[in-house]
Amino acid sequence: MNAHASTARTERSQPVHIGDHLREWRQRRRMSQLDLAGEAEISARHLSFVETGRAAPSRDMVLRLAERLDVPLRERNVLLVAAGFAPAFPQRPLEDPALKSARAAIDLVLKAHEPNPALAVDRHWNLVSANRMVAPLLDGIPQHLLGQPVNVLRLAFHPEALAPRTVNLAEWCGHLLERLHRQCEATADPELIKLYNDLKSYPIPARSAPLSSDNVAIPFKLRHEGEILSFFSTTMVFGTPVDITLSELALETFFPADERTAERLKQIAAAMT
Repeated sequence: MNAHASTARTERSQPVHIGDHLREWRQRRRMSQLDLAGEAEISARHLSFVETGRAAPSRDMVLRLAERLDVPLRERNVLLVAAGFAPAFPQRPLEDPALKSARAAIDLVLKAHEPNPALAVDRHWNLVSANRMVAPLLDGIPQHLLGQPVNVLRLAFHPEALAPRTVNLAEWCGHLLERLHRQCEATADPELIKLYNDLKSYPIPARSAPLSSDNVAIPFKLRHEGEILSFFSTTMVFGTPVDITLSELALETFFPADERTAERLKQIAAAMT
């Protein structure tokens, strides 16, 4: 991502008309009017009229276009309001009774993943919850870096946090930056773009060699108490959310990449009981 272009885009005055919003999302998805019209099963002429303000879309059309453009739920509400309709997607805190079953599912996944570390993050990579195996890996990190909210990406990049302990720092942080870049492109979230630009300012070395052919995924290799723990990670999201909070949650689960790491994690877990 071009940091200057991204910053300029976020600093521009925000669109106020539904047509302006739709045009920005269409262009962000690199779709022509003809492409989007075909996907939404409307005429390109009508879509053009909507974008220029010569026609007003119905609520169903706004939602259909947003779906075809893969607009995040939070921004779909923005589109609806710009078109003169009430928001369709609620945003509840995780403690809300309506999300009790979702919260229980999160806790179940985190607990069941032990003795391997797992955590849940929000859309800005702030820590929402973690199982007990995460804390030992953060031992020794200054408390001022663990104040709320804890941003897990900043911990990965910060020279007083995990960066000095990460054996393959260039590869791991390069992977994280690429992933964050994709999120910025997909959501156009100003806070994510700021986070991306902030992380790029950290002194992370460039990748010196291609990934070994022995690896099936980019590992996270962490020095811990004189040993090197090696992990690979997976990401879990809610499949069909209609609540903004749930749509923006991700569970990051880490698995041992070798037998020594698996055994060491079992020892750490046993020492905590």
